[in-house]
Amino acid sequence: MNAFTPTSSHSALVLFSGGQDSATCLAWALQKFERVETIGFDYGQRHVVEMQARLSVREETKRVLPQYAERLGPDHVVDLTGYGKIAESTLTSEVAIEMDERGLPPTFVPGRNLIFLTAAAALSDRRGLKVLVTGVCETDYSGYPDCRQNTIDAMSQALSLGLDRPVPIETPLMHLTKAETWELALEIGGQPLVDAIIETSHTCYEGDRQHRHAWGYGCGTCAACELREAGYKKWIEG
Repeated sequence: MNAFTPTSSHSALVLFSGGQDSATCLAWALQKFERVETIGFDYGQRHVVEMQARLSVREETKRVLPQYAERLGPDHVVDLTGYGKIAESTLTSEVAIEMDERGLPPTFVPGRNLIFLTAAAALSDRRGLKVLVTGVCETDYSGYPDCRQNTIDAMSQALSLGLDRPVPIETPLMHLTKAETWELALEIGGQPLVDAIIETSHTCYEGDRQHRHAWGYGCGTCAACELREAGYKKWIEG
């Protein structure tokens, strides 16, 4: 365990998938907090590239933000493969690509963010990290109910009660469009950070790292790629 001040109120645990949003949140947290650690989740994703991208993003973030490099502490990975088997979706298995009766997309993993936040809160309690940071967003979100602000507020309250201490959850992207998320990355780390996110982060639902676009790697046709591409184009065009 690396040395840090366990009682510091200026410490955070970033829920970190290695995608564009969590990469931006990591940079945001490094700018804001004195001590930052990351947590990732293996929930049986079909594409291992997601877990590999996390390490690349962390290293590139330290390289392009050297002024904050010493603030970045350990990375933690939690095995939730058992959960992934019960919360089946197109992200975890080859199931039919169709909306469910609630109108939710096939990429919706039931309760995923609730489970992630609970595990992160438990780790943060043991690590002395005071704030959780997550990249959920209800502006450009894909219809996921666990990405909404009221869900996050309810989770913060429940976790605070369950752990008998405040568990604030920061959501820096909650009200930003994807174009505004690109702009936030530029404001934090300039073009080097934007380039690092383009090159190392992974968002594509199909796990495609063969096709390189102006906005990064991906199949270019899945919902995640389409959202990322549209946001990037809007940002570039101003």
